[in-house]
Amino acid sequence: MPVLLASESAPSLLELLTQLEQNSGLDWVLPDGTERSAYEQIQIRGIGSLQNAGETELSFLANPKLRAQLNDTRAAAVFMRADDLSALNQAEASYTFLPIICDSPYFAYALIAQWFESLRVKQLPKAHHPSAVIHPSATIAEGVHIGPHAVIEANVHIGRGTRVEGNAYVGNGVSIGSDCHIHPNVVLYHGTEIGDRCIIHGGAVLGADGFGFAPHPQQEGQWAKIAQLGKVVIGNDVEIGANTTIDRGALDATQIGDGVKLDNQIMVAHNVIIGPHTAIAACVGIAGSTHIGARCIIGGAAMISGHLTITDDVQVSGGTAITSSVHQSGRLTGVYPYQEHRQWQRNAAVISQLSSLRKRVRDLERALQASATETEK
Repeated sequence: MPVLLASESAPSLLELLTQLEQNSGLDWVLPDGTERSAYEQIQIRGIGSLQNAGETELSFLANPKLRAQLNDTRAAAVFMRADDLSALNQAEASYTFLPIICDSPYFAYALIAQWFESLRVKQLPKAHHPSAVIHPSATIAEGVHIGPHAVIEANVHIGRGTRVEGNAYVGNGVSIGSDCHIHPNVVLYHGTEIGDRCIIHGGAVLGADGFGFAPHPQQEGQWAKIAQLGKVVIGNDVEIGANTTIDRGALDATQIGDGVKLDNQIMVAHNVIIGPHTAIAACVGIAGSTHIGARCIIGGAAMISGHLTITDDVQVSGGTAITSSVHQSGRLTGVYPYQEHRQWQRNAAVISQLSSLRKRVRDLERALQASATETEK
């Protein structure tokens, strides 16, 4: 990974760890017998993998299977669990990095990456580009950046420190909280509400009409459009991936709870409700009026039918189709395993005959039972 900070602005390792502990709650300790002065003297300019980190970069060991990489890493310091350091010392391996002990190195990596990313964003220019179109009635707080050719319609409210990048469209009456990042080419239809610290990636569309049509009673095959009068409400700390679409509600709002993470190219239909801290991978389709609980994890390309309820703490494997409500937490998998094509065809042919095979088995069971009864007589 490229070095991120100039040497004159790079913090010492101990300074960086102290900041993270105070601001993010990261628990860490130095190994017994370690001199704190070593951690005060080294500057940290970036973060990288064990294989590629340089002498001024942090790294982490999240998977014990990768311990062998500790022998060759050039990283200045490495987050690791206590048992990984013990294993390293027991093997009497030599290493040049400074160990940092924590229970969750992967979480530590996430916090460090956030820290460097926040510095990068703070260094970006903050201005209203002259080519941006901003309606006079829009309320724009201090420190907001509006990029080239962005459009801010009437009665919009944008909170402090938010960035609206080039070519984004913010429709009438949209509300965006503080410290959000609206990436290029995002479209926010009228009335959309977005909380604080949200990230919406390029090409996402929030608030387009839901797919609502009523069959015409007199003219067979024709449809009457149902105007979608609701809106989209996004909570705090939500991230929405590139080209994901979230439709506005027909009457009530489509709601995305606090801390929800949506990957790229997800379809969220009208009046869907997604509970707090649920994470959904790419290419999932969620049909209208389905309610998904808190802390769920939904794998890529899963399909969820409409008007269902999925309770809290459900995990759905990738490619699984959920066609009925789920009232008990746990992991659900409904993917047919892949096989060599001809073998799959043979097995698929058997599956297509399961109903008749079941009937034949039942008939055989009845015949055997009748025969046994006759024999006993």
